[in-house]
Amino acid sequence: MNRVLGLDIGNKTIGVAVSDPLGILAQGVTTIMRSSKVEDVKALKRIIDEYKVEKLIVGLPKNMNNSMGFQATRTLNYAEYLKEALAMEIEFVDERLTTASATRALMEGGVRRENRKKHVDKLAAVLILQTYLDQQSL
Repeated sequence: MNRVLGLDIGNKTIGVAVSDPLGILAQGVTTIMRSSKVEDVKALKRIIDEYKVEKLIVGLPKNMNNSMGFQATRTLNYAEYLKEALAMEIEFVDERLTTASATRALMEGGVRRENRKKHVDKLAAVLILQTYLDQQSL
């Protein structure tokens, strides 16, 4: 099985995680600081080539009532751009509360406040991708 890439797409950053070759575990790769769509694609393309990724898994930030708000629409539009620019299949995973869960896990792990920002998006991407991988194994 080829690997899949998990993305937590934010306004300023993209958290990135990759599956292991067997599609069982997600691991954090990096946090991309967004500057432009073209630069985002270049950074993602390098990761896709390095890990031989076949599919993107994007966290969809739905509202708590399961409706699609502004941020979800924005994420869908950006994912459509990535799909065309990277010629990749994309699937979506409900990402409600992943950033909150990631922040809580970092706090519980004793990560200092100033260092949490560096890791929270990458950890959120891990949670998104692990949710997808777990659903595939059912």
